Amino acid sequence: MRERYEQLSPSEFFYRNREVAGFSNPTRAVYQAVRELVENALDATEMYGLLPDVKIEVGEEADGRVRICVEDNGVGVSALEVPNVFGRVFYGSKYVLRQARGVFGLGVKMAVLYAQLTTGQPVRIRTATRKSPFIYEFDVLIDVERNLPVIRNLRVLRNVDGWHGTRVELLLRGNWQQARRRVEEYIRRTAMITPYATITFRCPQSSLTFERSSSKLPPAPAVGKPHPKGVDVEMLRRMVERCRRGATLAKFLSTHFDGVGPITAQKFCEWAGFDPNMEVKELRVEDLEELAAKMQAYGGWRRPRPITLSPLGEELLIRGVKSVLKPEFATAVTRPPSSYAGHPFIVEVAIAYGGEVPPAEEPILYRFANRIPLLYDEGVDVAKKVVRKIDWSVYKVKMPAPLAVVTHICSTKVPFKGVGKEAVADVPEVERELEMGLRECARRLRRHLSRLERMMEVKRWEVTMRKYVDEVARAIGYVTGDGEDLLRRRLLELIKSRLARRGVAR
Repeated sequence: MRERYEQLSPSEFFYRNREVAGFSNPTRAVYQAVRELVENALDATEMYGLLPDVKIEVGEEADGRVRICVEDNGVGVSALEVPNVFGRVFYGSKYVLRQARGVFGLGVKMAVLYAQLTTGQPVRIRTATRKSPFIYEFDVLIDVERNLPVIRNLRVLRNVDGWHGTRVELLLRGNWQQARRRVEEYIRRTAMITPYATITFRCPQSSLTFERSSSKLPPAPAVGKPHPKGVDVEMLRRMVERCRRGATLAKFLSTHFDGVGPITAQKFCEWAGFDPNMEVKELRVEDLEELAAKMQAYGGWRRPRPITLSPLGEELLIRGVKSVLKPEFATAVTRPPSSYAGHPFIVEVAIAYGGEVPPAEEPILYRFANRIPLLYDEGVDVAKKVVRKIDWSVYKVKMPAPLAVVTHICSTKVPFKGVGKEAVADVPEVERELEMGLRECARRLRRHLSRLERMMEVKRWEVTMRKYVDEVARAIGYVTGDGEDLLRRRLLELIKSRLARRGVAR
């Protein structure tokens, strides 16, 4: 019997293996679909300097189908690009070297594909770019075998109100009752990490509105060049193919890689044993293999520049934490830029204590990566490993305690453990930065708790002193003949003076 060989298109592969992308069951599918649409909405606004207004609606129909609709006020999608953006797996605008929520060009297409395979209904997209005189409304399906979009319907409307943005509507089969709690928690956490966004959520059972608490946007990331530490043979081969004839190796290195100037390129070539003046087009496959290995091993490269990253910043992170968790004390640290395997990253850590944070036997962990809330697979995330490593008693925290830890990793390539983007791998460099940031926050918390302890001691002293003021005033008055009221006032002034010296104003 002869073997039968065939090729799978990308959409066919994910149609057969949808659990790889997080669509593993009806509950998870609803959560994942909401998440992918919200992430696209936020990217379409933040990246272009627009304060996000995101509206999320979820409706449950009688036959067990769930209707999900997400609308944003972003830059919109060109009508020519809409079919491919929503109907072709691995097609998108995010295949450049900069921080973004979307990475694989997969997420929203997986939601469209899941809706299509469970209900057979197309995705409906309504979009208009800024200053566009028209609004375009598409109904799109995916041709799974060919990985191509199929336009089922197209309407063009006059844009009389000057609206711009994108509205996406999906109909899929899922378990809304079980997914609801997870979706609401996702929206709360999204509001925490985007305090500059207004997010409105409505479903049959409830509604949530998170008004923006800041009008300040983090700086948008710039598109960068690859770092020489992160190259491989295939990357070099493609770059050489695109290079113009006559370009030297030194010129190639200084032009196409981050942080490499003419002097650094010259030093590397001398160290690696390559002629800096050789024509780069003359490099054979064996030469490219050796060049890639030498570039990865060379210790003289500069660290990747963080221009491709957009951390939230301490001020915005504290504002977001306070607006959602409402703690008594909050602090945040943004660590200096670092890198792993040639990929730049920045770690941000915050701690919230007291107030409305509920007491728990271990710190409540809120994880984020490129401003994406991570709700699943917490136990295998590097942040959980770091939190468990900390001896909290050293920082005057006695469990159970009202303590929450917030971690945010931003990178051009977050080391996720899978395409579901729910857990960060324990890369040593990332783990070290997380631990250093968390310990700095914990030291600030310890200083805060020490101040509280001193204030409590002073309060106890004050209560004790005030308890005996009348009795002492009578005794002194009996001996000196002074009036009790005068002595009482003087004793109270002494107490106030002592409190002022201890830093407690009354």
